Amino acid sequence: MPQAPSPFRRRPSAARLGEWREWLDEAADRFERPGFIEDDPLGIPHGFDDPDDRAISGFLSATLAWGNRKSILRSCGDLLDRMDRAPADYIRNANDSDLKRLEGFVHRTFQGEDALRFVHGLRSLEEDGGLRGAFATAFREAPDLTARPGIPDAGVALSRFKARFFRDGAAGRTGKHVADPLKGSAAKRLCMYLRWMVRPAARGVDLGMWPEVPLHALRLPLDVHTGNVARQMGLLQRKASDWRAVEEVTDVLRMIDPNDPVRYDFALFGLGVTGALEWS
Repeated sequence: MPQAPSPFRRRPSAARLGEWREWLDEAADRFERPGFIEDDPLGIPHGFDDPDDRAISGFLSATLAWGNRKSILRSCGDLLDRMDRAPADYIRNANDSDLKRLEGFVHRTFQGEDALRFVHGLRSLEEDGGLRGAFATAFREAPDLTARPGIPDAGVALSRFKARFFRDGAAGRTGKHVADPLKGSAAKRLCMYLRWMVRPAARGVDLGMWPEVPLHALRLPLDVHTGNVARQMGLLQRKASDWRAVEEVTDVLRMIDPNDPVRYDFALFGLGVTGALEWS
């Protein structure tokens, strides 16, 4: 899919960028705190010490992260219980009897057969160094954005990751649970997962485990909260919440912080959830 030009063909004025930066820096500092992960799916991988357990539990938790938060956490706990709370070992070594425990699992449209397909996909990724290796390769081999030299095309990278994840068999009904930006999806859960795994852990929120994926390559996890606040502030003009919107708003955030634009996810999400934005 060719990259659509951003509506921001002209760089916003220095005054406008400074105004945005002041608001977003303050809000990001306010919300990027350990309390953020209380009752949040990101708390699931924080509960593990082993890096592989963190990566796999985080991927599963991000995949299930839609709907009511209590329901999400309950379903994450159920799925990990079926894996004996040792997801990396389960992915590598589960036999047919172990895999039968996934039967009957349900979280909205993600069911036992999808969980089983995810196990096979994750097991296949072991050849590439697991999730870490697969995502690192996808971003390293992705072309740069045409209009942004030095910034990998994350849409291509995530699309290639999906193809690799399902390489050993048809995706079938499970394919809808791994987004493909080249088909227009905002890929909110994949972008969120990458934020968890890549951004620094210094503030006790994100995990900072994958330096192979550069910070500036990340894209904003666009949902109703981040989208509404971004549009209200003028950071996002596109009305549809699709991949073009993700690229548009991340482009603007990158003007404010070229190295770590997605740290503003905390600001936009927090302002949206709390209703604290008073922007005019």
